[in-house]
Amino acid sequence: MAKVLCVLYDDPIDGYPKTYARDGLPVLNGYPGGQTLPTPSAIDFTPGELLGSVSGELGLRAFLEGLGHGLVVTSDKEGPDSEFDRHLADAEVVISQPFWPAYLTAERIEKAPNLKLALTAGIGSDHVDLDAAIAHGVTVAEVTFCNSISVAEHVVMMILSLVRNYLPSHEWVRRGGWNIADSVARSYDLEGMDVGTVAAGRIGLAVLRRLAPFDVRLHYTDRHRLPAAVEEELGLTFHASTQDMVPHCDVVTINAPLHPETQGLFGDELLGTMRRGAYLINTARALITDRDAIVRALESGQLAGYAGDVWYPQPAPSDHPWRTMPHQGMTPHISGSSLSAQARYAAGTREILESYFAAAPIRDEYLIVDAGKLAGTGAHSYSTRS
Repeated sequence: MAKVLCVLYDDPIDGYPKTYARDGLPVLNGYPGGQTLPTPSAIDFTPGELLGSVSGELGLRAFLEGLGHGLVVTSDKEGPDSEFDRHLADAEVVISQPFWPAYLTAERIEKAPNLKLALTAGIGSDHVDLDAAIAHGVTVAEVTFCNSISVAEHVVMMILSLVRNYLPSHEWVRRGGWNIADSVARSYDLEGMDVGTVAAGRIGLAVLRRLAPFDVRLHYTDRHRLPAAVEEELGLTFHASTQDMVPHCDVVTINAPLHPETQGLFGDELLGTMRRGAYLINTARALITDRDAIVRALESGQLAGYAGDVWYPQPAPSDHPWRTMPHQGMTPHISGSSLSAQARYAAGTREILESYFAAAPIRDEYLIVDAGKLAGTGAHSYSTRS
């Protein structure tokens, strides 16, 4: 029997939902580009339910216990006495989320001799020390593409929210006011602006496609250049590096994975090369930016706004400066955890587990690390320290 240790975020403060705002979800036939949706043999949940919290259990309990395996689900993940650390010592599979990451550090992996599979219920596996996983023969997998469009929609929402000064304007209404001048004093049209994405993979390209109808000039940088036909279709300008691109943009959105080449990229120096009054959106990973440099840029006016839903660490402490810095539109890490996305990443998690316990190959697009090296999507998107 294998122990499966699953770390999920807490239930709503008023309890696990008994009803939902909508009845069911739209049916999707596939992802853009042709990748198929998750294909588990069955699911033990209703799409549209809250699956990503502790009581939702990703719909896995009946499946795993039916195979004779044990499932431990917890939100307690911090410190050596956490429930996560207590169970990690004999866990064979660890399931975690980018939204509530259980940080599988090199030290934790060293203390988990039975660990064989680190599975991300979502996309983005930087909460796992990939070098340590490679060294210890741990397979790392994630549900690639399950919530890429969810995140892209969140990016577009945040861009419009910042540029149009939506959140402060809404707050005037909540306070009983009708302060039109205060609301529009920082409000602009997105039309005609230059918008650039750092990385144009599944999320970045989806953002570009959704912004094209706004009559903006689109820019991108990526280690893998897009096909000429795509550049022509969307009117894209390619830049060889982030440093080359950002001086040309009014809005920059970060859609790159966190790895040694991107960590700390947006610090004082790079922010200083951006157009004064530019907007920065980050739904990728917080450590791609310098926390305090972002605060300084907002306070000085170098940035007109910053929005995102990624923090470090997660959950962010109550005194994190991004909670109180000016002209921000921060949310907790929710962009990829809509109820629509949860149905896909829960199904994909089960698909990966079905393959693992049947000793069958895990889909190549789900793999980040396998057989002691970067593999699949990981080989395309990540780099390691070694």
